[in-house]
Amino acid sequence: MAKQVNYGIIGCGMMGQEHLRNIALLPNTRVSAIFEPDADMANQARHLAPDATFVGSVDALLEVESLDCILIASPNFRHVEQLDALAAKRPLPVLVEKPLFTNPNDINRIEVFRQNYPAPVWVAMEYRYMPPIATFLKDVEAATGGVKMLTIREHRFPFLSKVEDWNRFNAKTGGTFVEKCCHFFDLMRLVIQSEPIRVMASGGQDVNHLDETYDGETPDIYDNGYVIVDFASGARAVLELCMFADGARYQEEVSAVGPNGKIEALVPGPGRFWPEHLGEPPVPQVIVSPRSPKGPLVRNIPVDPTLLDAGDHNGSTFYQHRHFVDLVCGNRETADVNLYDGMISVIMGMAAQLSMKEHRAVAIDELADTLIRPH
Repeated sequence: MAKQVNYGIIGCGMMGQEHLRNIALLPNTRVSAIFEPDADMANQARHLAPDATFVGSVDALLEVESLDCILIASPNFRHVEQLDALAAKRPLPVLVEKPLFTNPNDINRIEVFRQNYPAPVWVAMEYRYMPPIATFLKDVEAATGGVKMLTIREHRFPFLSKVEDWNRFNAKTGGTFVEKCCHFFDLMRLVIQSEPIRVMASGGQDVNHLDETYDGETPDIYDNGYVIVDFASGARAVLELCMFADGARYQEEVSAVGPNGKIEALVPGPGRFWPEHLGEPPVPQVIVSPRSPKGPLVRNIPVDPTLLDAGDHNGSTFYQHRHFVDLVCGNRETADVNLYDGMISVIMGMAAQLSMKEHRAVAIDELADTLIRPH
């Protein structure tokens, strides 16, 4: 008989509730305990996990004996303190939402945690598991003959409202190119299979949230920009982000090019935002365009409707949890996205933010010189 995996959940806001819906779809898993300090979010979570025990603190959560693992889906700026709390009291396997941290001053703190935490840690990078992106990753080497150029474009809606509007300010998010884009920097490293050495970026806040105020302060998060990343292998990647492009047919467009050809992945945004009068939402696609013989091959990559209904990330949250549960059960040895992966993706975002602020190229080692890089 398969082992039942009991989750403890820290944070059940919008993303935490997506995790609850997807955990409920997995066999032999249950949510045993939840810490969610916001009353409204806690009430919504009760409908999704009616058998869970609700507790008043992280410390109380860690006292629940049945727990096999922890999910951290709290606001970005809480992640580091909550990881430290696990390390001090009960170092269970943990799936922690991105970004891993938000303050450059915490790099050394997370590095110490990475070197000493005795249980597996998996950083949530849902984009890896979207079916069109997963297909792209599987086929990219054969399609390109070795990636030389990678382009990631995200044209999407503005940041949504969250509890106490924490996602409106750099101080709590780490900045847009950390909060939103660490996913894409993670994909860059995964596709190119090399380490970043330099970031050049231009961006700003030109449209969104300019007429909003919170406790007398106007939001300072950027809503658009370009980021170019040079890699040690000589390959390069570019990210184009626009968060006032709600009308785009596809939310993400990823393309890689090498000496043999080009491959693209086209990913629609959340189905709940697709206008009903336009009919059915677009289906994800992967397109392979060899140089010879010429002729693009277009493949539809449909996503299970049950998984689409469970969240906004094209089914990826389900697949990520399935792999994480395998790790907790001892059926795999390592996390797909380890602490180093999570750290370097944030550092790339911080380098982009710094480049935009100071109008210069930023070397990764300016921020990561104390990291012990994996062999």
